[in-house]
Amino acid sequence: MAHKKPHLTILGSAHTAYPTSPDKARLEAIPFNNQGNHTTVTLSTDEFTSLCPVTGQPDFGEIVIEYVPEKLLVESKSLKLYLFSFRNLGIFQEEIVNRILNDLKKALKPRSIKVTGRFKARGGIVIAPVAQWNR
Repeated sequence: MAHKKPHLTILGSAHTAYPTSPDKARLEAIPFNNQGNHTTVTLSTDEFTSLCPVTGQPDFGEIVIEYVPEKLLVESKSLKLYLFSFRNLGIFQEEIVNRILNDLKKALKPRSIKVTGRFKARGGIVIAPVAQWNR
């Protein structure tokens, strides 16, 4: 079955623009023909950075995204730039996973989604928040 060619503005662009915040980032989607199968997509990066909203110090961690698509998949370059946009944002780690979940849920309308953050220890404490949603 032929797929409709998606309208993508980021992938294949001659110029890569790095968004300065998640509000300015654009998550793009491509069609997914699941043919009735239950498919889980897992995406992860161990190069995630943001800032502590109180101290301004950098937070480093891994973000793992697991979702069951309905009709759309996230385009990976747009996701990379979206995640990069947190780099200079002061935000608590628990808020990060919920923000990512909500933004992807809005862009993809998946059957279910789970976002896990595994952040490096700060002050001797590791924080590993998980946000999930099921239709």
